[in-house]
Amino acid sequence: MKIAFISDIHGNANALEAVLEDIASKKADKIFVLGDICFRGPEPQRAYDLVQSLRTDVIKGNADEWVYRGVGSGEVPDAAYEIMNKERDWIVSHMEQQTVKALHDLPQEIKYNAGGLQFHAFHATPTSLFENVLPDVKNGDLENKLMEDEADIYLYGHIHTPYIRTVNGKTVINLGSVGLPFDGIAKASYALVETGGNGFQAAIVRVAYDVGKTIRQFEKSDYPNRDKLIDILKRAKND
Repeated sequence: MKIAFISDIHGNANALEAVLEDIASKKADKIFVLGDICFRGPEPQRAYDLVQSLRTDVIKGNADEWVYRGVGSGEVPDAAYEIMNKERDWIVSHMEQQTVKALHDLPQEIKYNAGGLQFHAFHATPTSLFENVLPDVKNGDLENKLMEDEADIYLYGHIHTPYIRTVNGKTVINLGSVGLPFDGIAKASYALVETGGNGFQAAIVRVAYDVGKTIRQFEKSDYPNRDKLIDILKRAKND
């Protein structure tokens, strides 16, 4: 069985379309979506509609909650607080109101069994939509923060930096980001896990898409922080 995990689309429907085409070409049996669907991209509603068309399990990310209630004080650096709320207001103005409420109502975790393997998937950690668990964290911290419930494979998004690690016989996978990668590779990222026989294999898949098209959409828009987002898209970094 092939299972694709995607997250952090961030309103980049062009990247999402490319990823879904790649997943279809690999004949995946199931897709899970781990949050951050609409915020910070030029096509928030279309990104949501594409996710809805999958008719699959979708969980909430911090940016989905922000779309619903705004960015809270202390949740981003002080210098970014005002502009990110302006971004949020732009996103909401380009979405259907029922979509905004639907993002808020999403669950926060997925538990799934396939091929005798137990999967536990969430956006940032099992208990937080906001905490950053980075690729170089110590094994003990990784266990404490991500491996609270019993599973064989743990998957999350949020940090936009994909990796795969094994800790005490358990596998941890960060999916990276479909729409806004931060690892210097300007390609969409997702995870593909294939179960079968007596084991499984897991991979990070990078998919090329027309980054220029998304940049041009920003350039033609009145998005409040478009220069920043264009820079992130070009460099695939947020620094």
